[in-house]
Amino acid sequence: MVQPSSPASRRWRRVGLGVAVAMVPALFAWLAWQSIHSRRPPPPAPAVSAAPLPAASEGWAQVQAQFCLRCHGMEQTHVGPGFAQIAQRYRGEPDALAYLARRIREGSAGVWGRKLMPRQPGISAEQAQAMAVWLLAQPDPPAH
Repeated sequence: MVQPSSPASRRWRRVGLGVAVAMVPALFAWLAWQSIHSRRPPPPAPAVSAAPLPAASEGWAQVQAQFCLRCHGMEQTHVGPGFAQIAQRYRGEPDALAYLARRIREGSAGVWGRKLMPRQPGISAEQAQAMAVWLLAQPDPPAH
């Protein structure tokens, strides 16, 4: 058995430490490469048409399918603001539907303080519009 203070033991510790230190930049390089090459640019968002608006239930189905409740609560702020808070803020705006549909797809930063919403390129313009319709239909949050 090799003693903890033997030269062989110290040498193997140095080798192990050197390998670990060399692996860290390689790991970061691989993660950067993955993040760059796994993202496709989102297709250009078409203008919101005058087509009939989707039912709010379609938006709720999309909210569930896209796992929006991981970050947003119905009324409370989790990682992002609650859906009721978003609806309350934008309900009176004339272009709220188009704005929210665009924010769902393109993401945002700094709109709700220092919070970041990542872009969602996998959501189509029609899905985002259905989600925005559902979102604007939410009641105001309860007064505290």
